[in-house]
Amino acid sequence: MKKLLPILACLAALCAARAGNYQNFGVAVYIPVSVVKTFADPKVLQSEWDLINSQVKVDKVYIEVHRDRVLADDKLLEDVKAFFTSRGVQVAAGSAFSDSEADQFKSFCYTKPGDRDFVKKVSELAARHFDEFILDDFFFVNTKTDSDIAAKGDRSWTDFRLALMDDAGANLVVKAAKDVNPKIKVVIKFPNWYEHFQGLGFDLDKEPKIFDGIYTGTETRDPVYTDQFLQQYESYQIIRYFENIKPGGNGGGWVDTYGSRYADRYAEQLWDTMFAKAREITLFNWRLILGKAAAGDRKDWETLNTTLNYNAVSADYHPVGDGASQTPTWGTVAGVALRQADAVLGKLGNPIGIECYKPYQSTGEDFLHNYIGMIGIPIDLHPEFPTDAKLVLLTESAKFDPDIVAKIKGQLVAGKSVVITSGLLRALKGKGIESICEVEVSDNKVLAREYSTGFGAGDRTDLGADDRKPGILFPEVRFLTNDAWGLVSALENGNGYPIMLMDKYSKGTLYVWTIPDDFRNLYALPSDVTSAIKDTVMANFPVRLDGQGQVSLFAYDNGAFVVESFLPSLTEVRVTVQGEYTKLRNLVTGDVVPSYIPEPPKGFRRRRERADATPKSHFMFPVLPHSFDAFVAEK
Repeated sequence: MKKLLPILACLAALCAARAGNYQNFGVAVYIPVSVVKTFADPKVLQSEWDLINSQVKVDKVYIEVHRDRVLADDKLLEDVKAFFTSRGVQVAAGSAFSDSEADQFKSFCYTKPGDRDFVKKVSELAARHFDEFILDDFFFVNTKTDSDIAAKGDRSWTDFRLALMDDAGANLVVKAAKDVNPKIKVVIKFPNWYEHFQGLGFDLDKEPKIFDGIYTGTETRDPVYTDQFLQQYESYQIIRYFENIKPGGNGGGWVDTYGSRYADRYAEQLWDTMFAKAREITLFNWRLILGKAAAGDRKDWETLNTTLNYNAVSADYHPVGDGASQTPTWGTVAGVALRQADAVLGKLGNPIGIECYKPYQSTGEDFLHNYIGMIGIPIDLHPEFPTDAKLVLLTESAKFDPDIVAKIKGQLVAGKSVVITSGLLRALKGKGIESICEVEVSDNKVLAREYSTGFGAGDRTDLGADDRKPGILFPEVRFLTNDAWGLVSALENGNGYPIMLMDKYSKGTLYVWTIPDDFRNLYALPSDVTSAIKDTVMANFPVRLDGQGQVSLFAYDNGAFVVESFLPSLTEVRVTVQGEYTKLRNLVTGDVVPSYIPEPPKGFRRRRERADATPKSHFMFPVLPHSFDAFVAEK
């Protein structure tokens, strides 16, 4: 019995630590080595832990052993590890393989023996103390030293760097760590700029097989006032893409506080990561989430009861310690946002979306899938061609598959639909697309302000106008009359140009979607135009969202769905659900939205609606700015 007492005491401590933790995911905090070094004073670690633990419940910490050639010593790592394990918190090692973040994120030079030895030394250090080791998203190479140039030879920089980093990952990290600790799990965290990975040696094809697990950077930050201009939807979409790359092996999402012009932007990244069903969320980093989370520029919605009600968060904030700031920390915001997500996640099934294909190491119409997600079309992005899909959406990146035309034909011959963008159509000129359709992208541009839809002589219906100056710039898509048909058109000075073009082939249908030169102009299209586009892209999808751009739909296979607005003002949306239902039930509040009978579509859209015999139920409701609502339809 005496031997059992320490065990029971440990179990009791573990249960106490877990009490109140989240039901649907784990929460981790990443601790940079510069912060780890401050924990040499145990009082610093205790006081900071007390504050963080009072705001967000932490299941795990990543204790960094190295960054910028700064190493933690063995004793300190053991002391910090013991602090957390004694409190029932899981521990893992981390490393940022950066030579100098201050020098334009300079990487190690993997053709220099000294740098290679150093990377191996770091991996061995992590393996001596931990059974899990995660690489922060600096495991790339951007050097072009003389030794790099000599080693590259006649290869492209992309091909050279991919081979170089595959070798470094396999031998300098994974093998080096497992030689010291055979049971260690080594995880590579990929950053958010997935379109350009291959150019710096990140290999989404081979590295998920080299490493035991992968992790996902979901830090989209501000879409305008940061260097990368990433759209908010990516925090969801990139998780799903990586899950399709390594099913069951994508450990979670990773969010930081950088570039948050307003507090809601940080919360949105956390929500969207969790809506993608991430297994874990890592908050980067320990010191950042201790910082003050000012309200920021949210004057347009500060008086509204938005999902992240900053005023309520501030009122409920309870600072720890004498003289502590009354401004809530980023950890406070994280705690609130994660509780909100946790309240609905258990009621959501598996994510579903429009099947899309992005081959490994591909570029073209970069990040377009995220802009499409921002107009309410849910995306399910795959690294392999989804042959089982009834409709496949292909952007320009699909040109990297040398067999793409044959795969398009295969879908069409099987009686399925394929939507290709104007960027892909242009890229496939002279590469076989002409055997399917004699449609091409010209060198001309269309400056559109008005739009219409229709099919057949005199059967066109106005879809509204954009009164912005100078309008929206589209590439001109040319086609042969009565061979292909423009279902949605842009109008310029009395002339029409196809935005959604239809061409029959065998038993299937090919559609060409003309994308604006500036992808953000998708948000400026009149809502009737995006609705007409969705008639094609979302045909037979179980739930559909219509309304303004910058409102996203997250759909699930159990019929539940989430609507999230990234707009700064209240907006009204229309939701259509397949089946006969009388109400939508809000999964958080329990409130009910009754169904209604909409006016029939006009013109050609009415004919298409009649052709679809599937019964549908229609709902309309407002969505607050920078807020989400989760629903399920009921009879």
